[in-house]
Amino acid sequence: MVNDCLSVAVFSVAASLAAVLLKRYACEQSLLVSLGACVGIMSAFMLYLSPMISEVRDIFSEAGISDSYIAIVFKAAAVCFITQLTCSVCRDSGETAVASAAEMWGRGAVAFMSLPILRELIDRIGGAIW
Repeated sequence: MVNDCLSVAVFSVAASLAAVLLKRYACEQSLLVSLGACVGIMSAFMLYLSPMISEVRDIFSEAGISDSYIAIVFKAAAVCFITQLTCSVCRDSGETAVASAAEMWGRGAVAFMSLPILRELIDRIGGAIW
């Protein structure tokens, strides 16, 4: 795992240096290098995601939490990752207003997706009180 982290770090620094050097001469290619690096890193991350998902599923099932709530947690995490990546790319390309709008969308999406969990929490609290 440490070796893989080191590989990703070296790849990230190399891609960043390439993007900075290209920015002087060709801004469009600089953005493409950044996007390509992001896609590569996210693809590598997806390879490590499967064991982590199974471990979290085991933890949730031992706690007696429904699979539908597990799916909501994973979807919310995916929205957070996608939103963060989108906002970073938008800010790097100088579009801070678009990045802010994307952040607002991501926050709203996570809030909307978490409503079933909030409803269950309120029902459990109400059941404990009554």
